[in-house]
Amino acid sequence: MVHGRERWSFGALDRRSAELAGWLRQRGAAPDDLIAFALPNGPEFLALTFAIYRCGATPAPLSPKLPDSEREAILATMQPRCFVTAGDLPPPGAVASLPPPPLHVAASWKACTSGGSTGRPKVIVDGRAAGFAADTDFIAIPHNSRVLVPGPLYHNAPFSAAVFALWKGNGVVTMPRFDAAAALDLIASERIEWALMVPTMMHRIMALPAEARGKFDLTGWKTVVHTAAPMAPWLKNAWIDWRGADHIWEVYGATEGLVRCWIGGREWLERPGSVGRPLGGARLRITGPDGAALPPGEQGEVYAKPASGPGTSYRYIGAERRGIAGGWESVGDIGWVDDDGYLYLADRKDDLIISGGVNIWPAEVEAALLAHPDVVSYAVYGLPDPDLGMSVHAVIEAPAGFTVEYLGSFLGENLARAKHPRSITLSSEPVRDDAGKFRKPRFKEPA
Repeated sequence: MVHGRERWSFGALDRRSAELAGWLRQRGAAPDDLIAFALPNGPEFLALTFAIYRCGATPAPLSPKLPDSEREAILATMQPRCFVTAGDLPPPGAVASLPPPPLHVAASWKACTSGGSTGRPKVIVDGRAAGFAADTDFIAIPHNSRVLVPGPLYHNAPFSAAVFALWKGNGVVTMPRFDAAAALDLIASERIEWALMVPTMMHRIMALPAEARGKFDLTGWKTVVHTAAPMAPWLKNAWIDWRGADHIWEVYGATEGLVRCWIGGREWLERPGSVGRPLGGARLRITGPDGAALPPGEQGEVYAKPASGPGTSYRYIGAERRGIAGGWESVGDIGWVDDDGYLYLADRKDDLIISGGVNIWPAEVEAALLAHPDVVSYAVYGLPDPDLGMSVHAVIEAPAGFTVEYLGSFLGENLARAKHPRSITLSSEPVRDDAGKFRKPRFKEPA
């Protein structure tokens, strides 16, 4: 594992995780317990994760940046056996390792949180045990190579990628915080073959001058997989032009594991905007407001059914399933499928803005905003409006003086006038975190 100046061998990971496993058992950790922890990125995060597995328990990572009230609400919902912070960990060598207990593979290999800015936390406990066949494929992670996972490890996708990469014998490189030039430097210097990114990261890399990107030797970098948020078509095309169609891949799937869709750059060029077709026997169904299945090309709510059967891929703590007859479930996405079963997404059902009778998907507005050279990061959502019902509001990381009028002249005919933002909050800091997520409470809305 590589993180800044830290470099750990597999032997170091083995020794530290064994020591921490003994420490956790002294704190009462037992098979199939949930063990919650909030640590920054780095080798200690992964050592503690594997210590939890050695106890036969399930890791439940939390953000170390959560406000106290939000963290306490999650823990009250989750009810873990214990909660560990960086300050709790004993220094290396301070705790005698206990004899290993009989091998027990945890019934769930992860329990991640969700809830965004709603203030209603929920825990998503994965339905798969913490043991996988050696030849299990997971989003094209290679064997015995080098991978970069620059996002926050407490998020589902980076956590899953880092753990699977270690299981497959890879060196795993992480970052304390994403920086575009630093990421390319790591890819070159650490001989990275595979990387997981979100569109926000890829936009920051593409925003670097071409000569800045060109100074790095990226010949060994075969694959980037992007996930977690919609990718603006122009940005994806730019990456394909830069790195080649075989380099870029997209995975779609919620933490609930109902379905995973997968598409490479070549397929995407033939079906621009698609997030791919289901893998592994999972099935999709597009459903109208009356619950009836819709034919290809018609937009509705996306329901799915895992290949392992209804109700098998996860369980919630603190929430109820969103299901209909036949075992179909939804996480609230809206989209459609084409005649060949490729899925296309509009946005999240709960994010729809209805302004003056016009349906507006934030993702469409965000893609148009992102094309502006001064827009670094962004988020769009609806605000109550006494006349229109709702109006489009944008939070934008951009220079001072970036006004609604200036933005409107840029958007021009590329976006219908009714979909233009009617108000803006300017930010001097990134609007989304390194996992591509946006949290409304961080930003003040206009009076």
